Amino acid sequence: MSKNISLDEIKKFWPDKAPDINVVQKYIKKYENEKIVIKYGGNVLIDRNVFNNFISDINVLNRLGLSVVVVHGGGPRIKRELDKKKIVSKFINGLRVTNKNIIDTVEEVLIDFNKDIASSLKKLGSQAAMFHTKTDNIIEVEPEREELGFVGIPNKINDSLIQNALNENKIPIIAPLGLGKNEQTYNINGDTAASAIAKKLKSRRLILMTNVEGVYDDQKKLISEIKPLDLENLIKWKVVKGGMIPKIQNCVDAVQNGVRGVVILDGRKPHSILHEIFSDKGSGTLIRE
Repeated sequence: MSKNISLDEIKKFWPDKAPDINVVQKYIKKYENEKIVIKYGGNVLIDRNVFNNFISDINVLNRLGLSVVVVHGGGPRIKRELDKKKIVSKFINGLRVTNKNIIDTVEEVLIDFNKDIASSLKKLGSQAAMFHTKTDNIIEVEPEREELGFVGIPNKINDSLIQNALNENKIPIIAPLGLGKNEQTYNINGDTAASAIAKKLKSRRLILMTNVEGVYDDQKKLISEIKPLDLENLIKWKVVKGGMIPKIQNCVDAVQNGVRGVVILDGRKPHSILHEIFSDKGSGTLIRE
């Protein structure tokens, strides 16, 4: 829910090394009545400086009146906690096999991180609404595959709870957890959860913060914009491989199902979100039809 805000007002909280402040109002207009879903995850989760930069940027977007929804991951934090408990986990195609022992730890870590994001935003003056399996669960799931245990795929998103939070100028902070039959908690791949939410909200942008600049071509050069079909060819030609494949497949699925554009960008770069939203050049790789 964008609002009219003067340049003098913006100057009070616009960070150093952010895009040109004189064009900000143009982009506020562009995103008026639009939604931006931002997925914060992967290895960028661990570095506290990166985290603080991310919180600062989300706070700026909120103060400008943009409708932002945050979906967070938690892989490295989960690994750290499982290692502490000496619990060994197995992976199948990049997805953690999640038994009863592991799902309890996963839920605990993700809810703790959810609270961390919300309280960090509150310190800067932005109100957040927490969504996870213990508070206003918004994701219903079905099991992905039996061999993966408690790993789920979203089959229903309660977007009215998200919309209510946005109407109150709160930032929805969503953990990649969902409930299945008998109120059983399931872990969800962070990109899959973010994509499902962005599709349901028909968001203008889905931004995936990672620890790479974006998608590279066969010469290892960053691609600034690409169409889904060309991306699928990069997978076919094995230019895109490994852990990037499921990420790219989620991006293509989102773009083909109501999301106007998906951006993969480097969350380690200062103010990469602001550079994406408030400049024509953008940041990272934009995927759209």
